[in-house]
Amino acid sequence: MLGDETIIDTADRTRISEQTVQALPVDAVPATGLAARHGVIAAAALLAACDSGGGTGPGTVTVAGPNPTPTPTPTPSPTPTVAALNARSASRFLAQATMGATRTGIDSVLNTGIAGWIEAQFAIPRQTGHWDWMVANGYAESNKVNVQSGYDASVWRQVIAGPDALRQRVTVALLDYLVVGMNALTIDWRALSMAAYTDILADNAFGNYRDLLGAIARNATMGVFLTFVNSKKANPSTGSLPDENFARELMQLFTLGVSQLEQDGTVRTSNGQVLETYTLDDVSQLARVFTGLQLATSDRTTADRMRQPLILNDANNETGSATFLGGTVSGGGWAAVDAALDIIFRHPNIAPFVSKQLIQRMVTSNPSPAYVGRVAAAFANNGSGVRGDMKAIIRAVLLDPEARDEAAALASPTAGRLREPVLRLTNWARAFGVTSPSDAWAIGDTTSTTTRLGQGIGRASSVFGFVRPGFSPPGTPLVQAGLTAPEFLMASEQTNIAYINYMQSLVGGGTGDTKADYAPMMALASDSAELVDEVNLILAAGQLRASTVATIRTAVDSIPLTANNATLNRTGVAILLTLASPDYLVLK
Repeated sequence: MLGDETIIDTADRTRISEQTVQALPVDAVPATGLAARHGVIAAAALLAACDSGGGTGPGTVTVAGPNPTPTPTPTPSPTPTVAALNARSASRFLAQATMGATRTGIDSVLNTGIAGWIEAQFAIPRQTGHWDWMVANGYAESNKVNVQSGYDASVWRQVIAGPDALRQRVTVALLDYLVVGMNALTIDWRALSMAAYTDILADNAFGNYRDLLGAIARNATMGVFLTFVNSKKANPSTGSLPDENFARELMQLFTLGVSQLEQDGTVRTSNGQVLETYTLDDVSQLARVFTGLQLATSDRTTADRMRQPLILNDANNETGSATFLGGTVSGGGWAAVDAALDIIFRHPNIAPFVSKQLIQRMVTSNPSPAYVGRVAAAFANNGSGVRGDMKAIIRAVLLDPEARDEAAALASPTAGRLREPVLRLTNWARAFGVTSPSDAWAIGDTTSTTTRLGQGIGRASSVFGFVRPGFSPPGTPLVQAGLTAPEFLMASEQTNIAYINYMQSLVGGGTGDTKADYAPMMALASDSAELVDEVNLILAAGQLRASTVATIRTAVDSIPLTANNATLNRTGVAILLTLASPDYLVLK
């Protein structure tokens, strides 16, 4: 474990950021200004992407609507065999299925096979939740009402050091589009409120998507975030109407999307016009269902009410009928909420919409229709007639040939995804055994676009989150090719320079007692080829090009073995330049 030593001193930092990083191959992408001076990361990454691409309520409920979507027979995806695996393919798999590969993880995958590793991860019990950890560490005390650092500490602790690596990865993927953001909450106890919501996602990550929707609809933090807490039924005398925020985002962002979809995720059209999934009237009607819901208590002295499910205020609840998406519910109460969620859950859009979201978050920004279709089939039927089984969906996402065939991905101009900044940090932290002996996990809020990552777990500023599934950087070859690149929404000259500077600080000295253990890497540092190959394997799944490897080795060898802290500095250079390279930034 490193103490307070710094891997690269101030003079070395200037040399590396302005010369060596610039020497990393970017295929002569033109760059000007700060980007040219500090590594052209935005342009380089862009080029790489282009080149490679409940309870019950009052009354009774009646439900009328379309027949449930037919349950198709799932198309099985070939499962890779252990014989087909090597360390590189195991590392690539872990880059998709976890918050970053580790040497131990690679060995585990090689030992059990990919399918066996997934099943072993499913069997790991849910670890201590964010809420319970924060309470145990004093963050529920009255003087911590406005303290946010406890949530950050708990999140970093779990995604970096938690044994349930697959659950953590799926939880973060869900949080990317089932968005609640602490930075947009305007209530007391924001950190614990966010913890309660994140726990719901983690608790249901391996459950059923319908149960997850039910938990979200009852969650106090979501109720506050999307403002349906205290929404009242329409009042004809005053002209007031129910709040529509949750009803709209539930359909648009969480389940269905705005356009009707085929089961392979392609958009349905009629006479050349895209068919809409729902209408404004559907939103207004669905909003009637989510009335009369309120926090369990008015006591603001503790955070407890943010963990308790919402309760029903009968006087404000709409008990009349609500007709949307071709179905009708009536009777009010939680029974009406559940009936409404059932209508959404059996809508034909939900399987391809959710499937594509998870594929984009975990594997590739531009999955083929066939890939989406195979995962959607697993959503619709887990093989035993069960719809929405998250385990079946996760297996389908990760075991699909399009996810596992690295040779095809490397040759495809549409495969792969830009690693989002948070994953780059956790990739480094997991790869090199970052720990926090005091359990402080002092990484904190990383959303600053000038000094940090421009992204933070659970800290989105709006319901649209940090990434949008259909985004493509304007005026780029990606747009011309009809490709999406959601993570590029966070990429700019400013954010990419901030990323390199911030990671240089973390790689060099950590933060507080949150530090890496470079001893295994330092043991290899006298041989630049061995060192760079190991860093390439664990961080970049062996995907650095030969020219990139050569450039990094040259930088490592520029530090004489006789220099002070030579093995430490050589290790730091190999790691930092890998993290800055375009080959690393895009995972194929």
